[in-house]
Amino acid sequence: MTTTAQPSPAPAPSRPIALITGVGRSIGIGAGIARRLAASGWDVAFTYWTPYDRRMEWGAEPGAAASIAQELAEAGARTAAIEADLTDSDAPARIFDEAEQRLGGPVTALVLSHAESVDSGLLDTTVEAFDRHFAVNSRASWLLIREYGLRFRGAPGTATGRIVALTSDHTVGNIPYGASKGALDRITLAAAHELAHLGVTANVVNPGPVDTGWMSDDLREGLVRGTPLGRLGTPRDTAHLVDFLCSPEGQWINGQLLKSNGGAAA
Repeated sequence: MTTTAQPSPAPAPSRPIALITGVGRSIGIGAGIARRLAASGWDVAFTYWTPYDRRMEWGAEPGAAASIAQELAEAGARTAAIEADLTDSDAPARIFDEAEQRLGGPVTALVLSHAESVDSGLLDTTVEAFDRHFAVNSRASWLLIREYGLRFRGAPGTATGRIVALTSDHTVGNIPYGASKGALDRITLAAAHELAHLGVTANVVNPGPVDTGWMSDDLREGLVRGTPLGRLGTPRDTAHLVDFLCSPEGQWINGQLLKSNGGAAA
């Protein structure tokens, strides 16, 4: 199912359009990326899925999509907030259709910031949870990248298209999340080669430990001790790297898995 929040008019675009998935919470990494790209001159379509947040320990944030859209508009961006269930294999095409219709042009940058992430290990992961993680983190990412590749029309001989996917190296006690993110890495890195003829670069970013409300005090303290810079990452840290990768100056970075984690110990 795909539903819409806050429609906006779609005149001919004067700014490039970024599509960012997983922008459901105002303190999340996706929201941080959306703010940074809006400030850098992008119009922004973004997706969110409230039922996922409702079943997580932090709960849903009422009105988050509308609030984030308003922030982006105040930064000069035209926005399209699209509620989408990424377990639905038809959702990616509908997301692109709506983004293009509402913002009046094609998507130039695709940023995959969504995730299904429920802690469980080898012995207690259910088949249902395993399949849901792969449906959201791997299959939906492939389908979004495929849809982007089918629609992208860049100028010949220029590298103007961008794909950036957020990943994780977490595996112990988080098997379905870590395994499905590993698949996402391979899909994205394949895009760096298979979509090169279109003028598209594709990279993976590992933000490391970023506390967006899910860490316990003990975990937070341990991670800070293991980071040379003495703090945790923030959504802004990740957003600055994504912003660079999406910029003209970032076009020579391609097919890479980049760690943006302050040197945190594994």
